[in-house]
Amino acid sequence: MAKWMETHRCVVHPWYCDHIGHMNVRFYGHFFDDAGFHIWNMVTGAHETMKKNGVGVVVAKTTNDFLHEANAGELLIIKSGFTRLGNKSLTYTQRMTNAENGTLIATQEAVEVFFDLKARKSTDMPNEIRKILKERLVSINNY
Repeated sequence: MAKWMETHRCVVHPWYCDHIGHMNVRFYGHFFDDAGFHIWNMVTGAHETMKKNGVGVVVAKTTNDFLHEANAGELLIIKSGFTRLGNKSLTYTQRMTNAENGTLIATQEAVEVFFDLKARKSTDMPNEIRKILKERLVSINNY
């Protein structure tokens, strides 16, 4: 079975915190978005194959669950994994944890749609990409 990939590390700076002292929601989004870019760098051949096929991916939907507060000075790790492949889309899940004690801080499920870069509309996932990603699928229950 494929493994979850570490896609981002960050620190909660004091200026990321809101009026009650924990990291503001906008920075969870920022960190998850950065990790979403890095997930593609973890997949050998993905960028080249998408470029060859004239496609990219665009985020269609994200769902965040905020499970534990993060405070100034905490070190965070995000691990990501592809969890579903559709015809034109894929889903990946991301898990943000405290780097020192492993506490699960937040999760994000993101749906990305394949996008024809010339026609500027959604398109089917290229078979070459499907083959690469199929080998990378993880179970959300096997973290």
